[in-house]
Amino acid sequence: MPTMIRRLVVGLLVVLVTACGAGGKGPSLAVGATADPESVLLAQVYAAALRSYGTAARVDASEDPLGAMDSGAVSVVPGFTGRFLQRFVPGSAARSDSQVYRAMVGALPEGVGAGDYATAAEDKPALSVTDATARAWGSRDLTALVRHCDGLRVGAVRGVRGLPGTVGTCTLPPVREFADEATMFAALRGGEITAAWTATAATGVPAEVVVLADRKPALIQAQNVVPLFRRNELGDLQVRAINEVAGVLDTEALVDMRRQVAAGADPQAAAEGWLSAHPLGR
Repeated sequence: MPTMIRRLVVGLLVVLVTACGAGGKGPSLAVGATADPESVLLAQVYAAALRSYGTAARVDASEDPLGAMDSGAVSVVPGFTGRFLQRFVPGSAARSDSQVYRAMVGALPEGVGAGDYATAAEDKPALSVTDATARAWGSRDLTALVRHCDGLRVGAVRGVRGLPGTVGTCTLPPVREFADEATMFAALRGGEITAAWTATAATGVPAEVVVLADRKPALIQAQNVVPLFRRNELGDLQVRAINEVAGVLDTEALVDMRRQVAAGADPQAAAEGWLSAHPLGR
């Protein structure tokens, strides 16, 4: 091999080795979450999406992920549209998926952007009744509860926040609190309460319980999965990665992953397993 070519080859190898070494030691993008397993799981979904597009990503848990993003400690914070909206505009009356998203985007702090929201993945408060009650009301829609507002007795698990005090024209009575879901649903079946608060992505709803459907126009504020991010820290490919989650993730998949984690699975493993079965960019 001529001397000049040999020098070029050696130089190229040095550049490649240096680049590989630098890539392995480079900082990873931080995705924020609270310590709650469900929050960590959702953050792992977006971290896995970023990794699938070649960006090293990790999940950092803190008490206030949005505060961590404001300080620059994390670059992405996934969550739910309605909860973000209530953080920035407490008391907002927006209800539908699109209304809540637009209101949320309009209220974001400077330098913060919103990715696409998942129209098929939500976790919003929902009211459930027994099958007998649904049949007596002649409907499995939330509007039936509004029509039977008088005399309602409503239960909720102690400590659950963000439950609306009104549903449509129905002002709900003070909730009766229960220690856990099992006790609450037992009270529902026993007739101690008429309706029980749950959520559309809850994992512990008994099969025989009817979750009342909130159809259009929405009566309860939307809570669709959405990522917020620091605009000046994500490139086009990284934004594309987090946006593509919206086209793949649905409530059923979210519930399934939550059940895996509740049964002892690692949140990262659950998220990566879901992503491998539903690859992005297809």
